[in-house]
Amino acid sequence: MTFQPILPAVLVVLVTLAFAGLAVWQLVRRPDARLAWGGRVALALACGLLLLRPGIPGGTSETLATDVDVLLVVDTTASIVAEDWDGDRPRLDGVREDVQQIVDAYPGARFALITFAADAVVRVPLTTDTTALVTSLSVLRPEVTANSRGSSIGVAAPLLEETLDKAASVSPDRARMVFYFGDGEQTGSGKPESFAGSASEVSGGAVLGYGTAEGGPMRGTTAGVDGPGDYIQYEGERALSVIDPENLERIAEQLGVAYQERSAGAALELPPAPATATTAQGSTESIADLSWIVALVVAVLLAAELARASLLLTSAAAVRRPSRGGGAP
Repeated sequence: MTFQPILPAVLVVLVTLAFAGLAVWQLVRRPDARLAWGGRVALALACGLLLLRPGIPGGTSETLATDVDVLLVVDTTASIVAEDWDGDRPRLDGVREDVQQIVDAYPGARFALITFAADAVVRVPLTTDTTALVTSLSVLRPEVTANSRGSSIGVAAPLLEETLDKAASVSPDRARMVFYFGDGEQTGSGKPESFAGSASEVSGGAVLGYGTAEGGPMRGTTAGVDGPGDYIQYEGERALSVIDPENLERIAEQLGVAYQERSAGAALELPPAPATATTAQGSTESIADLSWIVALVVAVLLAAELARASLLLTSAAAVRRPSRGGGAP
């Protein structure tokens, strides 16, 4: 049996003994109410035990840390909000869900977020603060529709290579993984930039593709804080964005990672972190908390006290109520 007291244990014991002692004194002094005062002794002891938070050891578990840098490269062109994820939800919703799974899969890793549209930008530099990463993604918006002039699916290649090189120079012993999120739709002129220059620094990761062959309509976005705008039109009809698996597979080949086409109903298959990057941080003992059992006992005893008090109040009210007998004329 172990205890995790909410207050200092000595204080809990002293207060409990004081109230239990008073209840015992009344129990001895009032033999006609032994049942009531016996319940109050039990209530005082149960409250004290609850404050001590009793538990039993539940075994030990090993704590692991992942000494790896995970770089997330996310498409923020207008097509990332095309509405063909899980029905008619924006693709960006799927990206956010998958990023959360990646964060959970590599505890202790450092994460960086790179986004790209017309240009590539490091939104979150390498950090272990996953809250900052998830928050940045939660408020992420695609490029302003009016400023869109076409984009390249490889525009982030130089920035990714630069970021990987800097990470390798600062922490050469850490492994590095890259996850690319996009639909592969090349709307810029010219041939997409190659990611092959980053391959030597990549120890794992994946290229994740979003979208459908049928395509999804896209709402326009502005620089303000207004909600989604009207659907983007092309030749009098809603413009559709479709996934290009061939382009995405080519990026995966350049990086030396696997390609996965994502859908809301498919499980995300994540590669394990490099074995050399996963280290044990020791073991922690888990404790099965028994406080809920004690709390149930306290609740039952309090219910009995409340029922007894209600009965006494009802009886007292009946005794004090005046009779309505008739008087003499």
